[in-house]
Amino acid sequence: MMQAIKGARHFMTSTVKQAVTELSVPVPWGEIRGKVWGPEHGRPVLCLHGWADNCGTFNKLIPLLPKECRYVAVDLAGHGLSSHRPPGVFYTFPSYVADVCRVVSALQWDRFSIIGHSMGGNVAGMYSALYPEMVDAVVLLDSYGFLPTDTKAISQAMKQGIDGLLQFEKKSAEKKEKTYTYEEAVKRLSEAQPTLSKESLYILLERGLVQSDGGVMFSRDFRINLKNIARISCEQSVEMQSRIQASVLVILAEDGFEKLFAESEQKKLISEILQGYRDRNHNVVTVPGDHHVHLNNPECVAPLVSDFLHSNVLEPKKTPKL
Repeated sequence: MMQAIKGARHFMTSTVKQAVTELSVPVPWGEIRGKVWGPEHGRPVLCLHGWADNCGTFNKLIPLLPKECRYVAVDLAGHGLSSHRPPGVFYTFPSYVADVCRVVSALQWDRFSIIGHSMGGNVAGMYSALYPEMVDAVVLLDSYGFLPTDTKAISQAMKQGIDGLLQFEKKSAEKKEKTYTYEEAVKRLSEAQPTLSKESLYILLERGLVQSDGGVMFSRDFRINLKNIARISCEQSVEMQSRIQASVLVILAEDGFEKLFAESEQKKLISEILQGYRDRNHNVVTVPGDHHVHLNNPECVAPLVSDFLHSNVLEPKKTPKL
């Protein structure tokens, strides 16, 4: 069954117990794919996955969230089943924000909520700052909404990103993408993402692999591994943060991003971003678990997200009596 919605295509999938719709939104270089849960006229919630993951990262969390919402989880460009960006093009947060605009336009949403994990949370933060009138609530899953870079390190990061792309283009002209057996692919992803449970590995590989002659290949564009050239400083991050009008819930994992990836200097910048949320009366909480806690142990996260959506989106705020 297919249904056209202003450029967005939906078709049913029979591989998931809960009714889930597959989404396809045409973009100038191909399509952005995704999955949809919930009633057609439910309160819209856009779900954005983390770096090198795909929309399957929400497979276990969304069924535990309020049934009154319409959840659209997309594979960001270059991830999952979505098209890779054209040759010679960088992957940056602003370009992902533009993709969100394309998806939202195709869905004809005029106001919605966002749940973003890791990189997807950074896209959510930037979108919510640039288009504050569009967003009523934001949930950041082990993400800060912004990932500031020390001003002195921005130039070097930009140069590394540019040099990396040029080197990648030279190598890819001579080298074919590697083919794996399914077991080899599981092992490789497990080594790259050691915090993922076995079940989580299998879930992400549902959209993370494509069939090829003699085996499978990873579906993601390996350009996503290159240094991001679109950097913003802590000062710029705080200024953008101040533009967000939506209610924000930040859920951090005890053994998550900061412990795994953040460098000592970056931790100071992250601390300032988190304090900015607290100063604006947003909620910042910490749960036991790792960077993928929402996928490995969604029961730790779902009650917090559900209460937040009920309080800020689903239950109308009462007007005080005069």
